[in-house]
Amino acid sequence: MRIAITGGTGFVGSHLANRLSGDGHEVILLARHAKPISNSSMITCNVSDIRRLTAVFSSCEAVAHCAGINREVGHQTFQRVHVEGTRNVVEAAKRAGVKRIVLMSFLRARPNCSSRYHKSKWEAEEIVRNSGLDYTIIKAGVVYGQGDHMLDHLSHALHTFPFFPLVGLKEKAVRPLAVEDLVQVMRAALIDRRLKRQTIALLGAEEIYLREAVRRVAEVVGKQPVIFPLPVWCHRLMARVFELTMPVPLVSLAQVRILAEGIAEAASPVVPVPYDLVPTRRFTTEQIKNGLPQAGPFCVGDLHWCS
Repeated sequence: MRIAITGGTGFVGSHLANRLSGDGHEVILLARHAKPISNSSMITCNVSDIRRLTAVFSSCEAVAHCAGINREVGHQTFQRVHVEGTRNVVEAAKRAGVKRIVLMSFLRARPNCSSRYHKSKWEAEEIVRNSGLDYTIIKAGVVYGQGDHMLDHLSHALHTFPFFPLVGLKEKAVRPLAVEDLVQVMRAALIDRRLKRQTIALLGAEEIYLREAVRRVAEVVGKQPVIFPLPVWCHRLMARVFELTMPVPLVSLAQVRILAEGIAEAASPVVPVPYDLVPTRRFTTEQIKNGLPQAGPFCVGDLHWCS
């Protein structure tokens, strides 16, 4: 099959591309910036360009919509990327005659909340649900693996600071999801045409407190940080500073909101994942090692004026 992936050079998109191309499928990656991935065709395209999207989709049998942001920068707002971008992708798919779309959403996406990130992801889901296309919406929790934000930022923070502040004064649970398990489900939806017209929640095999997740990563990288709770407002303040000073912030405001809620329960509506697609990989030492970036602390090169 020939599959188009928006956000194809991002964390999830690149892992999906490698899996599909490894299975012998033809993959076309769409992204704002060129970053070739082996055995895949790379096309520079913004999700705001319906004509170009339509031209690319015209030769494809399915689309995986993975494009997304976790912070707003200039014209790259949640409304423009998640909502308007999804509307454009759906319209282009219809014009091109594509029948199948898989949307990468977020576990806690929902309406009627104060987070623009959560609401924009929900609006994207509604656009896809009402598109008339065969769709699968995957509401995923925190995803980890090679090239992710979770292990990358966490490990660099542990190499930089002798402490780690947890978000909020009350312990929050997480269910880390291995990117390999996520990609397996996306493949089933795209290639095997399973999970038609379904919105599913996808969570890792193990539920743990964030403190335990940090402890396990610290153990693997050989650190013993002081782990303590810190009020959410303090994290919001730090996130604002990080967003102003770092092109890829240590933590964004949207991520603070996500961590403050916990990432272990899905917002409705969702249906159960079929037994054979239920994630099985636990957040083990081996899994953590496989996803860790090159060891090292944050440095001046991670700041806006040095990048």
